[in-house]
Amino acid sequence: MSQALVHIDGLTISYRTRRGDLADVLRKVSLDMQAGEALGLVGESGCGKTTLGLTLLGFLRPGGQLRAGKVYFDGVDLFSLTLKELEALRGKRVALIPQNAGQSLTPTMRAGAQIAEALTLHCGLGESEARGRMVELLAQVHLPQPAEMAGRYPHELSGGQLQRVVIAMALASEPELLVLDEPTTGLDVTTQAHILELLRELQEQTGTAMLYISHDLGAIARVSDRVAVMYSGQIVEDGSATRVFGNPTHPYARGLLASIPRLSESVLPQTMPGRPPAPGEHVAGCAFTPRCRFADETCININPELELSRENGKTPHKVRCHHWRQVAAAEESGQVRELRVRAKDVTHQEPLIELTEVDITYAKRGLGAFLRRLRGVPEPPRTVSGITLTIHRGETLALVGESGSGKSTIARTIAGLLPPCAGRLSMEGHDLSRVVERRPSELRRGIQLVLQNPDASLNPRHTVCQILDMPLRLYFKLSREQRLERSVSSLGRVRLSSPYVHRFPGQMSGGEKQRVAVARAFVAEPEMVLCDEVTSALDVSVQAALLNLLADLQADQGVTYLFISHDLAVVRAIADRVAVLYQGRLCEVGLVEQ
Repeated sequence: MSQALVHIDGLTISYRTRRGDLADVLRKVSLDMQAGEALGLVGESGCGKTTLGLTLLGFLRPGGQLRAGKVYFDGVDLFSLTLKELEALRGKRVALIPQNAGQSLTPTMRAGAQIAEALTLHCGLGESEARGRMVELLAQVHLPQPAEMAGRYPHELSGGQLQRVVIAMALASEPELLVLDEPTTGLDVTTQAHILELLRELQEQTGTAMLYISHDLGAIARVSDRVAVMYSGQIVEDGSATRVFGNPTHPYARGLLASIPRLSESVLPQTMPGRPPAPGEHVAGCAFTPRCRFADETCININPELELSRENGKTPHKVRCHHWRQVAAAEESGQVRELRVRAKDVTHQEPLIELTEVDITYAKRGLGAFLRRLRGVPEPPRTVSGITLTIHRGETLALVGESGSGKSTIARTIAGLLPPCAGRLSMEGHDLSRVVERRPSELRRGIQLVLQNPDASLNPRHTVCQILDMPLRLYFKLSREQRLERSVSSLGRVRLSSPYVHRFPGQMSGGEKQRVAVARAFVAEPEMVLCDEVTSALDVSVQAALLNLLADLQADQGVTYLFISHDLAVVRAIADRVAVLYQGRLCEVGLVEQ
């Protein structure tokens, strides 16, 4: 076999904690990638996926230390290079497509100018040649009217269009390796499918190797030739996508697959017991032992090596488990849980929220809208029209539709962040047409909102304790000790341990931050929770736990959900009824089975 394009040998990376200790985020990771290969990297939030991906650009986050091992790209040790040599490599031979496309683009530069700048910097093209190539790249990623799109600013593009621009920029220098860090998270199902199809098409056309990092197993299956599963900073299974997804031999990989909601049935997915070890937590044996039904004394005391389990086929299959033969032969365990409140019954419950002929109209604001008006191109208002909808007490109503259809607009109006311009909106007869600061305290407490992006809702200067303490101080007369006890209890419900109360948002992964946002909503003991893409940033095991948590809270407290999602399998698992929006209008409402 020829020399691997990427060779990682015994890599251990640590970060210093607030106490001054070193916490291992990657532990003796070894991994190879061949030229032109598409490798999917999956695992729970905080397992080290992004840290591993960034090492392929010779990058460590602030506070990171390379304690052992080597990272080779085309035979060159990346961490032996000078900063100037790394800068010549990054963007030219190795390119990164980050999770949030909007945050990776300069907001004051037109999209085309940013791609042209990359072409000038990495390919040495002149201004005219760079512009021509830039338009070709935008066409290559299937953006309509590429010349016109090139003249837009990032905030004038949709999420899918932004992601295509970032992909075009990454491909500008024809890199040998693309590192994709959750590139489709948060996109609606239609846009996500288009992006995945585009990535596969481009990979086949250009022969570029891809490391695709994601918690979305469906996305990984669609674009990857090979899959590596990470747990607690280690590779625990590595093999062809067909075999890893068809017959995994590590109990954690099996647990991940069992956690996926099924579009074919209205049942909650299985959950895995326990939680992964915290980074830096010393584990003598296998890190998965406390959550594994196959574990024995050997697993407690001895950490297994990554060994070859199958030799036949083009792609070797490796697994880190003492009992992989037993796992491979075992039948699935655990039981899926039927939804407790069935769709046929919820319409007989009393109404909680009622919308009658509601219109919501508001024009886009900001620099982009101002510049468009200066150019004589007024921005059309975004409108939700004639919405008549009843949300019953104790039900889960899913709101689905493509990006821009008005799902979040309706949720924000119910929450009081946007006023309706026509129609009636009420909660048990109480008027909700006023903005949130003008609503009575009890109505504010009764409706809580969980946003898609936790970075937009969590104060980066507050600890988790302070974040959870605010609604408790606003709505309840509790002592400091009682508030802390409730905060810790709420964190436990979303699978975060008590030490997290002292952390800041910047010290947590994306999935952990989303769980804090969910915990904050629940500490207020609301009657209704508006979940706006609440599971889109979570890996499948945490998503399964959250869906089961939502169902438990609904059964125990009778809480009502408006559940906005682009994941139809999640909707099938959690919802009683579904409302479909298209271009701001309600086009269908019915039971989830229909």
